[in-house]
Amino acid sequence: MTLLAKYHVPGLVVEDHAIEVPLDWHGRDPMDVVRSGFGETDDGGETIGLFYRVLCAPEHVHDDLPLLVFLQGGPGGQCPRPLGPDDDGWIAEAIRHFRVILPDQRGTGRSSRVEPRSIDGMSARQAADYLKRFLADSIVRDFEYLRLTEFRGQRWVSLGQSYGGFLTLTYLSLFPRALAASFTTGGIPHVPASADEVYAHTFPRMMRKTRQYYERYPQDRARVAAVADLLAGGEVRLPNGDPFSVRRLQMLGSDFGMKPSFERLHWLIDQAFVDGAFGADEHSGKIRESANLSSGFAMEVLARTASYGRPLYWPLQEFIYADGELEKPIRWAAWSELQRHPEFAVDARPLMFTGEAALPWMFEEDSALVPLRPAVDVLMQDTHFGRIYDADQLARNEVPLQAAVYFDDMYVDSGMQLDTLSRIGNAHAWVTNEFEHDGVHHGTTVFRHLYEEALYRGDLDSLL
Repeated sequence: MTLLAKYHVPGLVVEDHAIEVPLDWHGRDPMDVVRSGFGETDDGGETIGLFYRVLCAPEHVHDDLPLLVFLQGGPGGQCPRPLGPDDDGWIAEAIRHFRVILPDQRGTGRSSRVEPRSIDGMSARQAADYLKRFLADSIVRDFEYLRLTEFRGQRWVSLGQSYGGFLTLTYLSLFPRALAASFTTGGIPHVPASADEVYAHTFPRMMRKTRQYYERYPQDRARVAAVADLLAGGEVRLPNGDPFSVRRLQMLGSDFGMKPSFERLHWLIDQAFVDGAFGADEHSGKIRESANLSSGFAMEVLARTASYGRPLYWPLQEFIYADGELEKPIRWAAWSELQRHPEFAVDARPLMFTGEAALPWMFEEDSALVPLRPAVDVLMQDTHFGRIYDADQLARNEVPLQAAVYFDDMYVDSGMQLDTLSRIGNAHAWVTNEFEHDGVHHGTTVFRHLYEEALYRGDLDSLL
């Protein structure tokens, strides 16, 4: 174990660690790699760094606590950077019972980070194969290798948020004996996986969310329309030089499944114009000749929509639904579905906002994504991916699985979650409309409820 640093954040004892893992896990099992003496006698090819943190409550620092590993959302998401135990709701509750492991998934955060320059000199095919190495089958093998080498093979509990729930089912499929229990929040994928099916459900939910936004802030219909009409001229640029298109504006709905997203967008639109009032004539609705977007508004749009901070998120978005040998390529599934919904046209009014959908134009207008377009185009035509789910293994699953299913979840359809859970052994669903997709981060309620359900059923007896 490589200890990089040990320090205190208010209310938390933090340790930073890093290990090396194989870049390519194809044909290799973590246990076999451990037995071979990887890093000493095993010539396993290129390696990458895997960074992780260990959190503990100061009063438990010397206690022998069970382990909880957090499977971060994404794809391409790094672990939380807590400001204190109460900053992220589940952490405050979890450190009462567990030593918490926060890995940065491969390619993110302080793990060997993937940037556009990471594929410099590669052909599109080589870059596509490289990006495949950062999907669930590799992520879970990293975590299993981490458990075996750094935590003496001790079984741990997992908490998977959003895409972390997808990783949970991969973990339960590949290495069920590693887990004492699993919790998921807003993250049970449909098995069998289908990107087409996912986006057929996504765009109707986005329309409902957009309409709810305009119902809450009816004055924003005209304000958003005025911004879109101004952008339609095609001459507006974001501060980094990227085109500020209507499609880029529509991306601001990406967090409509989080709280308080409607308020964040409302106050952003509130300061869109330099004059501080309205960018269009209040009676005719036509844009004033003097109307100009404020630089602060443009800078905030750039911050919310650019991919510099998470370069893997959009390139991998549709391939989290790729499981093994596909019957047909994915071929921009979200874009294909979008064409069936004229309500999302850039000249439609009221303007509809889009959600979690990777679209081809993003790889033309977002300068952080432009270098990745050739590789993503190859992946969109590919049919060969790593196997991530074993339906038979999930059906006979014995690991207690407690799932929070958010009834109105914008990103992961609740009906599809419940369908999958009905076919997983020892799975328990708590369905609630009290929270949005990020409910586990807001207060201790969600994680405490799941923990207490598991406790009352005796699912955690082996750890206590």
